[in-house]
Amino acid sequence: MTAYEIPLSAKPQTFSIALGGVTYKMTLRWNGPAAAWMLDIADATGNALVGSIPLVTGVDLLGQYAYLGFTGRLVVQTDHDPDAVPTYDNIGTTGHLYFLTS
Repeated sequence: MTAYEIPLSAKPQTFSIALGGVTYKMTLRWNGPAAAWMLDIADATGNALVGSIPLVTGVDLLGQYAYLGFTGRLVVQTDHDPDAVPTYDNIGTTGHLYFLTS
């Protein structure tokens, strides 16, 4: 298993990234009422694939979307407490988003 960290910073952002040989456009935004980061994934041209995935720990965030052909798993983990959900301030520093491939 190989882990690739997706570089993030503690602010809403949109960026393009190649994962498993495919380029995706990702949008990360903070949902204040839920106190959670949310992730939208689109193809390289901006066509939405999945939306509003909460960045929670302990699951493959792409697991339920296997039919879309993702070639790896997307997981969230926080330093010193792998089960702690990333906060607004720690995403990209101690809160991490990883793409895992076999």
